[in-house]
Amino acid sequence: MLYRLANDYKATGVFTPKKYFSVDRVFRNESMDNTHLCEFHQVEGLVADRNLSLKHLIGMIKTFFEAIGITQLRFKPAFNPYTEPSMEVFGFHPDLGKWTEIGNSGMFRPEMLAPMGLPPDVRVIAWGLSLERPTMIKYRIRNIRDLFGHKVDLNMMKESPLARFP
Repeated sequence: MLYRLANDYKATGVFTPKKYFSVDRVFRNESMDNTHLCEFHQVEGLVADRNLSLKHLIGMIKTFFEAIGITQLRFKPAFNPYTEPSMEVFGFHPDLGKWTEIGNSGMFRPEMLAPMGLPPDVRVIAWGLSLERPTMIKYRIRNIRDLFGHKVDLNMMKESPLARFP
């Protein structure tokens, strides 16, 4: 994506800001418990534009979660090899009484973007946000395993209100 964006810039001399989004299935070699699955869905995205900052990244993430009713958020510095600064995103789960990690994010390092040939003032913000854990918070589900697998309570699924967004 960024390579193509850089090639378009080199060919035309015009930089066009872009937003990219995807929803993917992710595998992690983790032990399953009430907040961890070995496979989960992740909403991934990035925005490439001139003079973006950490404030833009935090604003994008807050806007996403506020749209689904999750307003108690915390951001914690983290390490990711391709982004600096990087942050983990936590949402408060009232029934578990704890902050639960619901995403990771960061700004692509300039030394990663420079070899592609993007203009020097272009910044890229990126994130990977969980779908299952925010669903747990929104619908007050205490065990993530209640969302998937052969033990899913189908009545709970049928009776849960449909999520509607303005």
